[in-house]
Parts: sequence; structure tokens; C-alpha cells
Amino acid sequence: MTTSLHMPAAAAAPPPRILPAPRRGRWFGIALILLAAAWIIDQVLHNPGFQWEIVGRYMFSADVLQGVLMTLQLTALVMVMGTVIGIGVALMRLSGDPVLGFCAHAFVWFFRGTPVLVQLVFWYNLASLFPEISLGIPFGGPKFFEISSTLAISSFTAAMLGLGLNEAAYMAEIVRAGLLSVDPGQSEASKALGHRPWQTFRVVVLPQAMRAIVPPTGNQVIGMLKYTSIASVVALGELMHSVETIYSRTFETIPLLIVAALWYLIMVSILSVLQHLIERHYGRGAADAGPMG
Repeated sequence: MTTSLHMPAAAAAPPPRILPAPRRGRWFGIALILLAAAWIIDQVLHNPGFQWEIVGRYMFSADVLQGVLMTLQLTALVMVMGTVIGIGVALMRLSGDPVLGFCAHAFVWFFRGTPVLVQLVFWYNLASLFPEISLGIPFGGPKFFEISSTLAISSFTAAMLGLGLNEAAYMAEIVRAGLLSVDPGQSEASKALGHRPWQTFRVVVLPQAMRAIVPPTGNQVIGMLKYTSIASVVALGELMHSVETIYSRTFETIPLLIVAALWYLIMVSILSVLQHLIERHYGRGAADAGPMG
């Protein structure tokens, strides 16, 4: 009889330890960033050219606050105008009608293809091309309504038309892209349930399209808030024109520009928070659904 000897199994060797590669470049970059940040903070605090006492004096002055209100008012009205016209143009492009599609495409091509500053100055000087604005039968027919272009096209009207029509071209593409992002099967399922076309659009298509429409629209609102500064070229009393009026009289250019920059940062920060809340609201359905499979 043979006796087998059972030797204990050798302990498994530990896996080799993988050491991370040294990241000297990262520490060098961090050191440069800290050095640059320290220099910027030192300049902001100790450079007499910033003139912070003048910034504090004008930050809440009546003229500046009036310019802030005008900026907010112009931004809101331009976005409403651009969104309403943009939705109409987007629906025209999606209608399938060749005439409506051509007109919508031509609108987007023209107003998106020319600089907004050129459009704004053009509307402001419309009186040189059409001294009077009238409504009636063309080609020498009777006129039912007539007004001087100088009276009709004020600085505010020119800013509304120049910024609003330009914004409508961009909003048309944003809305069109959002509607096209919805699966066509959703509309077919809605029709199978007996929904009318308007019900399908309002209940099924639009809520899903909003997830794609809201983020770029929020960016457009923030961009438009800053684009309103262009209206200063037509002497509209928004924020930039208000500070320009002050520093052209006092020659305190840098402090007044800092005032304008701070107010723009405050307004953009508030709009960014609102945009985040709206995006989170419309993204709840997609977030709750989670990954499929």
C-alpha cells in the first residue's frame, strides 16, 4: 500500500503593483495658475487704476440702474419677438409646402447671414430710404395710414427690429432642430389614439422637443443680454450707453467699464441659474427613465 503525501498549495503570488506615472507637468501647471491668480488678485486690490471708490459710487447710481432696467426690458422683448417669429418660421420650414419653405429659408439665410450691427443701423436710418411709412393700395393707390419714419423708428424701435429679427432667424433653427429630434413614432402613436394634430403637437411633440430647445434658447437669452450693448450705437439708453454717457463727461473710463462688467456678470449669473432650473425641469422625464436594457 502506498501512501500519498498531500503538500499544501503554494500561496498565490500578489499581483504586481502598478504605480501611477509621475505628474510633474500637472504640479507645474498648478503652480503657474496659482502664481497668475496671485498676481491678478494683487493687481485688483492694489492697482490704483481700478479706482474702486469710483466703482462703488456709480454702481447703484440712478443713470446706471436705469440702463440696467432698459437692458432687461430690451432683452425680454427681443426674445419674445424672436421666439414668436422663430416658431412661425420653423413651422413654415417643416410644413412641406415648397413656397412656405422657400420663404422661411430665405428669411433665415438673410437675417442670419448679415451682421446684427448692420441690421440695427439700417433700421435706425430707414428714414433715408423710406421717409414715410404708409399702409394702403400700392402703386399710387389711396393710403389708409401714414406716419413719418423718423417718428416711427426711434432708437428703441430700431434696436427691437434689428435684434429681434436677427434673433428670430436663430430661434427658427433651434425650434426646428428641437422638433426634428422627436421620434416620428411618437406622433404616429398619438394619432392612433385619436388625437388631433394640435393635440399631438401640444401634448406629445412639444414636451419632448423642449429638452432639445431649452438649452440653446437659454444660451441665446444670455447672449442677447450682452448683445443689447450694441444698441448703444443708436443712442439707446441701455447699460453700455449709460456708462458711456457718464465717462464721456467725467473721463473715468475704466471704473465705469468695470461697473458695466459687474452688472452684466450679475445678470448673466441670475439667468444661468434660471436656465439650470428650467433644464432640470424638462430633463426630469429622461433622468427618471434611466438607461434602457
